[in-house]
Amino acid sequence: MKLLLVLSLLVLLPGVVLAENDPFERGKVIDLTYPFDAQTIFWPTEKGFQLESEHDGMTEKGYYYAANRFCTAEHGGTHVDAPRHFGKGKPPVDEIPLERLIARGVVVDVSRKTGRDEDEDYRIAVDDFTDWEKSHGRIPDKAIVLLRTGWGKHWKNRKKYLGTDEKGAAAVAQLHFPGLHPDAARWLVEERRIAAVGIDTASIDTGQSKEYETHRVLGEHEVPAFENVANLDLLPEKDLTVIALPMKIRGGSGGPLRIVAVIHEI
Repeated sequence: MKLLLVLSLLVLLPGVVLAENDPFERGKVIDLTYPFDAQTIFWPTEKGFQLESEHDGMTEKGYYYAANRFCTAEHGGTHVDAPRHFGKGKPPVDEIPLERLIARGVVVDVSRKTGRDEDEDYRIAVDDFTDWEKSHGRIPDKAIVLLRTGWGKHWKNRKKYLGTDEKGAAAVAQLHFPGLHPDAARWLVEERRIAAVGIDTASIDTGQSKEYETHRVLGEHEVPAFENVANLDLLPEKDLTVIALPMKIRGGSGGPLRIVAVIHEI
């Protein structure tokens, strides 16, 4: 019953207030998902999101009908990296347990450390989490940890968001944006046993990563990662529930994600 209610909320706009008799009690629903369209940011080696109209207009029988087909890479826009993405033999997107996709959430804000150009490759460290805990208490086990770097403000500027507006394999070396240090990823999965982690940049690894160590740590521990998460500046640092439901692609290494947060009124 609770899951059916949650699914019904996914069409709501940011800021919708839940009814008093909801299982989630009173709260505000915040959409953390960017739309998929021709402007959606993808990795430089990908074509991007393509939408083709099959029909849009009146039929011969006198009623309106619309239908499209789309083509997209698994990893672009707001999406999930399944453990299989960098973990051989680990769960694909259709086998991620729901307990890792629907859980209490916390937001760790490091935007004060990424505001200068020289800090654009900042890697979120264990100290950032222990500092958060000094103010808010221990990060709960099986929580979804959302990392706010402040990079979401650049979403409409591809060059600033990625560090380059060029495309192709050669552009990967020019990527610059913050990410999660692999040591901090290991601390989160081993010391706090988190359910999942999300970030407001194009990758959970920093843009200049060559070995994608953070992806590998998360994959090894079967922890999914949510990338290009929107609107983290609208969330409190605790007292929320995260609902992150990806397209259920059998065997997929990832896929488009609809993610929302329910802010609990205290």
